[in-house]
Amino acid sequence: MATLLEPTPIVTRPHPERRPSKGSMFLLLLRTTDHKLIGRMYFVTSFAFFALGGLMALIMRAELARPGAQFLSPEQYNQLFTMHGTIMLLFFATPIVFAFANLVLPLQIGSPDVAFPRLNSFSYWLYLAGALMATSGFIVPGGAADFGWTAYSPLSDITHTPGVGADLWILGLAVSGLGTILGGVNMITTVLTLRAPGMTMFRMPIFTWNILVTSILVLLAFPILTAALLVLFVDRHFGAQVFDPANGGALLFQHLFWFFGHPEVYSIALPFFGIVTEIIPVFSRKPLFGYKGMIFATVAIAALGLTVWAHHMFVTGGVLLPFFALLTFLIAVPTGIKFFNWIGSMWKGQITFETPMLFSLGFLVTFLFGGLSGVLLASPPIDFHVSDSYFVIAHFHYVLFGTIVFAVYAGVYFWFPKFTGRYMDERIGKVHFWTTFFGFHGTFLVQHWLGNEGMPRRYFDYLPSDGFTTLNTISTLGSFLLGASLLPFVYNLYKSYRFGEIVTEDDPWGYGNSLEWATSSPPPRHNFTSIPRIRSERPAFELHYPHMLEQLEHDAHAGGRIRSRPLEKLVASDGPRQGAKDTDPSSG
Repeated sequence: MATLLEPTPIVTRPHPERRPSKGSMFLLLLRTTDHKLIGRMYFVTSFAFFALGGLMALIMRAELARPGAQFLSPEQYNQLFTMHGTIMLLFFATPIVFAFANLVLPLQIGSPDVAFPRLNSFSYWLYLAGALMATSGFIVPGGAADFGWTAYSPLSDITHTPGVGADLWILGLAVSGLGTILGGVNMITTVLTLRAPGMTMFRMPIFTWNILVTSILVLLAFPILTAALLVLFVDRHFGAQVFDPANGGALLFQHLFWFFGHPEVYSIALPFFGIVTEIIPVFSRKPLFGYKGMIFATVAIAALGLTVWAHHMFVTGGVLLPFFALLTFLIAVPTGIKFFNWIGSMWKGQITFETPMLFSLGFLVTFLFGGLSGVLLASPPIDFHVSDSYFVIAHFHYVLFGTIVFAVYAGVYFWFPKFTGRYMDERIGKVHFWTTFFGFHGTFLVQHWLGNEGMPRRYFDYLPSDGFTTLNTISTLGSFLLGASLLPFVYNLYKSYRFGEIVTEDDPWGYGNSLEWATSSPPPRHNFTSIPRIRSERPAFELHYPHMLEQLEHDAHAGGRIRSRPLEKLVASDGPRQGAKDTDPSSG
């Protein structure tokens, strides 16, 4: 007997009624004040600079693979490592923070937009103008800046670096830094004034908290850099001699630079701590462990981050070693609290290993290694031994790459279905993760040993008799694997954006906690058509699992033992359930 099969409807998106005219997209980007579109502009631009900075790194690693000069001159090598550090820290890591802040923060607090939409757009264009100005040094006579991304005096004075490229670098950083400062003002005002009714400070998601603290750090640190750069420009062209080594100016510049530089490390670390903190509870099917503890740890890291700048200056002999060593050791305490809470959030959870969770776990492993080597560098005797060696290169790549890039990838895979309405390809995502993980550790793990054996950083060449050849070759091979790992990611973005499976749920992952999972995928222009009642730090979870409210309210009150019930029984009982690529079973 033949069985009649009903055709399954195919979910499609309607095409626009009319095709846009040529040039309309450029005009849209130029005049937009939509925080979600500006967030995408930040994302695309910063990733373009990430690819450019990575290409520079591959050229340097190819040069260092074997002893002897391969294809670069010493001057070209100096330009490459100067611009590589500048691009990665200031034109990728900092603006990618504002990419996620623009995309996610207004949704998480129930706001229709940021507080100052036009200022938000202006901040992006300042960043783009400054970044293009600084990198345009490669096309001027004399080449780009070549004094290192720290621009220490007297290397950066007009005598030692007379070219136009250095001036473009100084002014480009000042312009893009102004954009960062204005972005920080915008985010602080948005959080303080545009929260939805019921969204108290201690109901805000951890990511929003971290962006708030980061923006405060930006306002405290970036004006110092801008002032130092403008004084350096005046020194170069008007003979002010403020940073003249003869009157102690070289040490003054280091103090000013690192008073910016070390809070900047936390300015670009804290938001990515927040991203990972959003992801781990979702894929552990548990609430965040120690919500308020995470907030206080974030504030403590920011406060201590403003006090430890001089540990970069141990070998100058001009700072009080015990004081700054103690504070540097102390900053490991709130960071350890965060690790404790991340592990506590996973403990006895029902963990699944989708791509966002894989990158979050990769972040934990990599950042842990970087933190441990940071504890070593906090000790002045050890710092004297390995300062300006490849051990420091390995340390800050573990801290910064481990924090930023792993968490960026985790955040992209996590929020991509929300903002595009399509799923990313999990199979390609896992290939991307493993190539990134092994490529990164293959590149930088061996550099700890290179530094301990005495290879100096910023050196263009070494001798065959130095004994650095094998480890440099391994590091170079790892770097090319790491560079290749960007290809599956870009392909996945393109494929998923164009042809990915369409999201039909507000919460594609099924266990989202914060408010962005309570609106459509993708969200409407002003984010919400109606805002659910906010009575805890998990409003979206309460919205999607109303039958669990009694259990959640009981668990939230202190003084009683939490009644532990298996999550499967809770979500399989009465009430709708939303899971990844899973429709509401009650509708079937």
